[in-house]
Amino acid sequence: MRGLVLVCGRAGEWFTAPEGVRTEALPARPGKAEVDPLLASELVVAGSDADLAAVVLRLLRKEKLDTTTVGYVPADADSAVAARWGLPTDRRHALDLALTGFDRPVPLIRDDAGGVLLGEGVVRNPRGVAYCDDTVALRGEAGSIVVRPDLEGPGLVATVTRGRLLKRRQRFPARAFQLGGAPSVPVSDGVPYPRPMERWTWYRHTHDLRLVIVAR
Repeated sequence: MRGLVLVCGRAGEWFTAPEGVRTEALPARPGKAEVDPLLASELVVAGSDADLAAVVLRLLRKEKLDTTTVGYVPADADSAVAARWGLPTDRRHALDLALTGFDRPVPLIRDDAGGVLLGEGVVRNPRGVAYCDDTVALRGEAGSIVVRPDLEGPGLVATVTRGRLLKRRQRFPARAFQLGGAPSVPVSDGVPYPRPMERWTWYRHTHDLRLVIVAR
C-alpha cells in the first residue's frame, strides 16, 4: 500500500486517509516549494486534474518520472484524466485503486511553455493553421480543437470540430500538435494559459508517466 497521499486544494474538505496512510495537505496546484520535499518513489494525488498536473510537472523537472509511480483520486466526477484512463470517479474506489493498483506507462504530453497535459487540452474557436506531425489538421477556422494523450497511437490525438449546427469531427493521431494563427487561449487540464498565444504546441515527452490504472 502506498504510504504518501498529497491532498491538494479543496480535496482537503472531503479526503479521509485509511489507517496507516500518511497524508500531506498542499494548496491547489502546488509548486516547487511544496512538492519537491515530498517526492518519493510512490505517490498518490488527491485533487483536481490541475493539481495532478502540478505534481507531475515537478517529477518531470526533477527527472523522477522513471522512478515514481503516481496514483490519482479525482476530486471531480468529470475529470478528463479519469475519463481518459478509465479511473473510477467514486472517491472510495479511486483511493483503493490508487493505493493498491499497478502502474502502467502512459504518454506524458508537454507544451512549449513549460507545462504538461495529462487529460485534455482545448483551444476554442481557433483560426489559423494546425499540424499534427506533418499532416494539416486545420487551415482556416474551427469551433474547437481538443488534444488528449493517446495510448494506442504515437502519443496524442487531436480532434478538430467544425460547423455550428451540423458538427463535423476529425481525429488526427500524432506525436506533436502545432497551432499558429490568430491569438487564442489554450486550456490545459482545465487551466487557461495566462494570455492569448499566436503559436502553441503540445507534444509527447520522451519519458512516460507511470500512472496507477490497473486494479490488483
